[in-house]
Amino acid sequence: RVLELEGPSCAVSTACSSSAKAFGHAARLIELGVIDAAVVGGVDSLCLTTLYGFNSLELLSDDICRPWDARRHGLSLGEAAAFALLERDVAAPQAWLRGVGESSDGFHMSSPHPQGAGAAEAMQAALAQAGVAPGEIDYLNLHGTATPNNDSAEDLAVNAVFGDRLPCSSTKGATGHTLGAAGGVEAAIAMLALQHGLMPGGLNRRTPDAALRSRYLDANVEARLRLVASNSFGFGGSNACLVFGAAA
Repeated sequence: RVLELEGPSCAVSTACSSSAKAFGHAARLIELGVIDAAVVGGVDSLCLTTLYGFNSLELLSDDICRPWDARRHGLSLGEAAAFALLERDVAAPQAWLRGVGESSDGFHMSSPHPQGAGAAEAMQAALAQAGVAPGEIDYLNLHGTATPNNDSAEDLAVNAVFGDRLPCSSTKGATGHTLGAAGGVEAAIAMLALQHGLMPGGLNRRTPDAALRSRYLDANVEARLRLVASNSFGFGGSNACLVFGAAA
């Protein structure tokens, strides 16, 4: 209503992958010729039901969250909103959405597959749609919630798809876990990384976990980036991976 938009309007509700999957849903509608453009994204504000729910699952940290840390013990909740304009064709884009990969492994209502099978499937599907090899991705924004199970499962998935040489980090040390908005927020971060040639270092890791083999960045790294990916995984095994390409 505010933007006076017309055409299809819907909400994607797949927990923490919701606003990443919104990109995929809109891209399919554009590809089918149903629409020419869409506003996509997500918003999530603090809700006591969510707070108590995560607390009952013992997933909240009583300290700042520490993705990829040996002593990580939970996430920090955040609030955010992030939106993007996805168009069929544009003269001067901020970035190109090159590929979207999704999977629904249904392993458990609130726990990831221990080997990250569904996460790996989503990343492989995104690469296949983008038509690129794993070695062509320059940087990966991890889902990286700082819960013990998520980080270990995602690490296995990343190594299965990319090996242990791809620079990656979780920006949730800076933003907290913004839940349904996380996919949109981190898509924006991925596009900013492309535009500024900056791979953001993860915050708050004090003791690297020797069991995690991914090439995790603790400090910002400047580099020319052509392709970046962003992971978003939700409860119930609703997984998504977005691949963005530089505009020029």
